[in-house]
Amino acid sequence: MQLEHITPVILTWNEEANLRRCLDRLHWAQDVVIIDSGSTDATAAIAAEFSNTRLKVRPFDNHTLQWNDGIASAKTPWVLSLDADYILSPGFEEELATLPSDTEHQAFFAAFRYLVFGRALRGSLYPQRAVLFRKDLCRYEQDGHTQALNFSGSSAQLHSKIDHDDRKPLSRWIISQDAYAKLEATKLLAARLPELRRQDRLRLTGWAAVPAVLLYTLIFKGALLDGWHGWFYTLQRTLAEIMLALRLAEARQNAIMHGTSNKSFQSR
Repeated sequence: MQLEHITPVILTWNEEANLRRCLDRLHWAQDVVIIDSGSTDATAAIAAEFSNTRLKVRPFDNHTLQWNDGIASAKTPWVLSLDADYILSPGFEEELATLPSDTEHQAFFAAFRYLVFGRALRGSLYPQRAVLFRKDLCRYEQDGHTQALNFSGSSAQLHSKIDHDDRKPLSRWIISQDAYAKLEATKLLAARLPELRRQDRLRLTGWAAVPAVLLYTLIFKGALLDGWHGWFYTLQRTLAEIMLALRLAEARQNAIMHGTSNKSFQSR
């Protein structure tokens, strides 16, 4: 696959702590599209340091529409979707260049190496995601607190990984997690129980996911062996589950108080 047929698309909002490191690894791209939600820090100035970037300010409504606007702004057949805290590993672009131009796949997934304060962890709960895909055949759809790429064809796995290395302040992470928890609670309470994954059924109990995530991250993902970096990550993931449990409890109680109990948990 020719690299000039791939456009990296990045979403930003006050990403001065991350953006330069992300763009440093995209020197091979002829055009990098940045969809910015109205940053008030140095994000725009950092983007302007790179001659291959094209920044578009779009007032934020939701991440799904932001991503789809980025896809529409790309001028190439393929899109490489990246968060500002994603850093391509060495050799990533070389692997992209070896992909066949006539591939039958519509999307390619990548796995991630999770970093805390610049140090890579042995493992994490961060899922792989479809990062490279055909512009004309793929679009994002809302899926709880995140976005899922919708495509109907086949996909494949990239061997090269992406580093997730967020350097923004902890306070920003907490605010974001609360917003994610609200969206995820709405999704879980509206879903039919048979359609939910095992971990989501655990979350619906309102408590069981909290100790489960703590132990799973520490032991099965090896965070216990990563010192205080591992404990930091484990506490983050545990706090995220606590926030979701609180938002689920809040939503249930509000529904009871207002007499609008959701059918999906009335039957449980």
